[in-house]
Amino acid sequence: MILIVAEHNNTVLNNATLHVIEAAKKLQLPIHVLVAGSKCTDVVSAAQECAGVRKVLIADNDAYAHQLAENVAKLIYQLSTEYSYILAPATCFGKDILPRVAALLDVEQISDITDIINQQTFVRPIYAGNAYATVTTSLSKNVITVRATSFPLCGSQDKCDTQAIDINIPASNTEFISINSTDTGKLPDLNSAKIVVAGGRGISSKDKFTLIQQLAEQLHAAIGASRAAVDAGFVPNDLQIGQTGKVVAPDLYIAIGISGAIQHIAGMKDSKVIVAINRDPDAPIFDIADYGLVADLFDAVPELIASLSKAERLISSE
Repeated sequence: MILIVAEHNNTVLNNATLHVIEAAKKLQLPIHVLVAGSKCTDVVSAAQECAGVRKVLIADNDAYAHQLAENVAKLIYQLSTEYSYILAPATCFGKDILPRVAALLDVEQISDITDIINQQTFVRPIYAGNAYATVTTSLSKNVITVRATSFPLCGSQDKCDTQAIDINIPASNTEFISINSTDTGKLPDLNSAKIVVAGGRGISSKDKFTLIQQLAEQLHAAIGASRAAVDAGFVPNDLQIGQTGKVVAPDLYIAIGISGAIQHIAGMKDSKVIVAINRDPDAPIFDIADYGLVADLFDAVPELIASLSKAERLISSE
């Protein structure tokens, strides 16, 4: 059987989990989803309605309120007896928890898979996505993180069964202090947005990064950034896209002032449509862009924002 570890905030089930559920179907085994958290009724309800899920395991306890990797990994380990596959999204959440599970089980983890050939064979990117490796396992326990953007969202179904898990494992050596998250207002989450507007070093300063914010608001898009922009302090690192950041695959990706280093491209190259704005005609980003504009972003982006605003007003007046 398959156990999928649900990523959530105790209120909303993260879309990355829905992609993992769809990926797990290719293993052709019964799928259970573990929801570990506190007061997470809404998350459980959402998981029950994910097509393909046979049962939702509920570990609703204050000990799991912040889903600390130390105790959630031990919980998964205790539940692992029945499962041949333990899956989670290859996000910060999954990358924090599953390596610990693999260590407890004394098995090698298979990381960041992009395809499932059969129950023993998986595909994963290597060399920053420049090549793909096909790996085969003969283990009885397989711990796997899944690149969510490589699989579609699962559909819906009538609610499946649930099972309460009465295992309380405190995080003895770890204490939750606080969490600081980036406030992007009403803009969508970067991991699940259909449109992403990303800025790079070419933006030149933190204050000028408001151009990216304004364009994102016009398009109701998520905000992203290259590592160069993050390292320069323009935006927090939770907006970083790339090999060492988040991997996204929106319907539309707009890269502004981003040169297109291979490390950044590894995090967004699967986007359906890529638009690049850069004043350097030789920037590598143009090699993968569907549409490219060689222009000064400080001229082009304000014009684009103004045009979108005008179009919005015309539509509103009709």
